[in-house]
Amino acid sequence: MKKHYRADHVGSFLRPQSLLAAHAAHDERLREIEDENIRAVLNRQADLGFEISTDGEFRRSNFMSDFWDSVEGLALDEDAIGYQWKAASGVNTAPSHVPGIVVSKLRQTRRLTGAETPFLHANSRTDVKVTLPSPNQFPAISFKRGVSDKVYANHSALLADIVTIMRSEVAALAGEGVQYIQIDTPRYSYYIDPKWREWLRTETGVDPDVALDEAIAAENTCFDAARASGATLAMHLCRGNNRGNWYAQGGYDAIAEKLFSGLQVDRFLLEFDDERSGTFEPLRFIPAGTTVVLGLVSTKHPEMETKETLIRRIKEASKYVPLENLALSPQCGFASVMEGNPVTEETQWAKLKLVVDTAREVWK
Repeated sequence: MKKHYRADHVGSFLRPQSLLAAHAAHDERLREIEDENIRAVLNRQADLGFEISTDGEFRRSNFMSDFWDSVEGLALDEDAIGYQWKAASGVNTAPSHVPGIVVSKLRQTRRLTGAETPFLHANSRTDVKVTLPSPNQFPAISFKRGVSDKVYANHSALLADIVTIMRSEVAALAGEGVQYIQIDTPRYSYYIDPKWREWLRTETGVDPDVALDEAIAAENTCFDAARASGATLAMHLCRGNNRGNWYAQGGYDAIAEKLFSGLQVDRFLLEFDDERSGTFEPLRFIPAGTTVVLGLVSTKHPEMETKETLIRRIKEASKYVPLENLALSPQCGFASVMEGNPVTEETQWAKLKLVVDTAREVWK
């Protein structure tokens, strides 16, 4: 029987200053400094009472850079096609949030998380969670007309190649005994927000309703690779989280029935930290037995939520999903990009402690 993990988190944490400085200086001791900081963050999660831990994504420059760093065929700036974002040392110097544009056939050169999971298993005192970017993250931001279509006929053709890579990675994680595999997918907000639905139609030539069906099928194909392993399979949805900013708004209403019934996962980690996220009503489409992790604690601002408010909102959500199928977390990571959100490490850990303390009180 899979664990409930009542207190959860999305996965990324603020990088300590020593780690940021090492990256900026291209320190030859970077791996050693990463190891030191990851050990510390693993112990901090266990000390707070979490039953799952991540490495904070400390080996990545952003939540999806493990993909960019593992394939050839991408240029890092759509305004600099053909320009190499490399210093003389060969170290990537592009800003962590610059999207990669497909300029040639994708070719995988290494495992996405091959450098992450062995260290996690060896040093974590809890079950291990590993996060991966959704395959659907990349066609929307990496397919450029006049460039990418010289290699791939359309978004669907590109997505198919990405799914092959991501499915292989999910299978490898399952084979390594990772207990919790989470796919992060901000791009579903394109199907929620009318502004972005129109952008898909006019700027990319993609029908958002067709694309949604294709996106759900792509995620399920990836998860299928781990379904027999017993790992907890989770999908995290948000509306953007670059240094505390966001790019989309609107409730889950427009896609809830198709999304929640179509995605075959054990857990949905959903953003509900402010009015941009809409109401809990779309949760009525959550399948029986599926867990909803309520993202009620905000990583976007330093103001602290109260336990009383969180408990009240959990009770409101339980009108649509039974309490035994709910859990609690922040709405997103604290550092989807290396630069991090506008909160301090002290506030980050205080908010995570609040998640654990509230979960203990609600699910005694």
